[in-house]
Amino acid sequence: MSNQSSKKEIPNTIKFLFGGSAGMAATLFVQPLDLVKNRMQLSGMGGSQRLYNSSFHALTSILRAEGITGVYSGLSAGLMRQATYTTTRLGVYTALFDAVSARNDNKPPSFVVKATIGLTAGAIGAFVGTPAEVALIRMTADGRLPADQRRGYSSVFNALARIVREEGLVTLWRGCVPTVARAMVVNAAQLATYSQAKQTIISSGIISDGLLCHFGASMISGLVTTAASMPVDIVKTRIQNMKMIDGKPEFNGITDVLAKVIRQEGVLSLWKGFTPYYFRLGPHTVLTFIFLEQMNRLYRVYVLKDSSTGSSSL
Repeated sequence: MSNQSSKKEIPNTIKFLFGGSAGMAATLFVQPLDLVKNRMQLSGMGGSQRLYNSSFHALTSILRAEGITGVYSGLSAGLMRQATYTTTRLGVYTALFDAVSARNDNKPPSFVVKATIGLTAGAIGAFVGTPAEVALIRMTADGRLPADQRRGYSSVFNALARIVREEGLVTLWRGCVPTVARAMVVNAAQLATYSQAKQTIISSGIISDGLLCHFGASMISGLVTTAASMPVDIVKTRIQNMKMIDGKPEFNGITDVLAKVIRQEGVLSLWKGFTPYYFRLGPHTVLTFIFLEQMNRLYRVYVLKDSSTGSSSL
């Protein structure tokens, strides 16, 4: 992960910038899958009829009802989320990773330390990114509602402004606890397993450090992360999309959401939308890390004039 032969370091500000840029670039490709995942997680909510039988059914239904632009609903919020959440989490992760490595004679930290760094980076990034997350969930969910019940946000900025004006500033951090919890699980699993998988692949000698190695490590990371984080993700999604009913919130907290989902829809519903979640998270992980690896590599070669490395500090 960290290049031991390189004496030149990429500035932390550049690491933050590259982290967010890589996430935003990846989002352009996977936004439709994020929308399908959110719609499936909200399907059957409150005991209502389940709208979709599969990921493919959900995608074709949305395309038929809302057109090609419908699957990109909430794109501005998705990009804003990456600009805040991913910029922070990857920037914090790489900065802490390099700091720990530097204090350990430039040796990569252990898996447990990587996971701890991932937890920390995820929690900080999630808190910063929660407002964009709330806007994203609402914007991607809007098309499933009857026309008279839709919020009709025109962009992420319109969503954020209206949420503050209509529901108060604190609403921007609604679901912050499950969002932070999900991010801690995601980052501990995603960043640590990516790093470990990449390190193992390279040390095996079968594949050298490069795009194929990054792809393999990313897909392994995405699978582990999906399985570990989905129950927390569905809780987050439903809390952030909930409305007030007779002046009272639809859910009273994390345990209330879990209890209602299990009671009304079955325990396996906690992994509802697994396929689009993985095919969103897997490619997004792949693309994010590939973009990030290449940005760091190009910066080292062309800005730092350091041709001794071909990889990033991830």
